[in-house]
Amino acid sequence: MKIVVTIVGKDRVGIIAMVSSVLAENGVNILNINQNIMDGFFNMVMIVEMNDQSKIKLADLQKTLKEKGEELGLEIKAQHQAIFDVTHNV
Repeated sequence: MKIVVTIVGKDRVGIIAMVSSVLAENGVNILNINQNIMDGFFNMVMIVEMNDQSKIKLADLQKTLKEKGEELGLEIKAQHQAIFDVTHNV
C-alpha cells in the first residue's frame, strides 16, 4: 500500500536522515520525495510503500513518526494514499 508522509516545520540538519532511517529500519520503501525550504521552513512530501516485507503496521508508523517529529519540533503525518487523496481533493 502507498502511504503519503508529510513533514512541516522549521528547517534544521537531520530531518531527512531521521525520517529515512525510521522508514529503512522498518522495511518501508521510499518511492518519491518532494521537498522545499522557504524562509527557513521545511516542507516535504514523501510517497512510500508498505508491503509484506514491512516490519511495521501503519498505525505504529504514524505513532513513531509523530513522536520523532515532536522531538525535532516538526509535524509529521503518515496517511494511506487513498485517504490523503480524498482529504486533499479540491
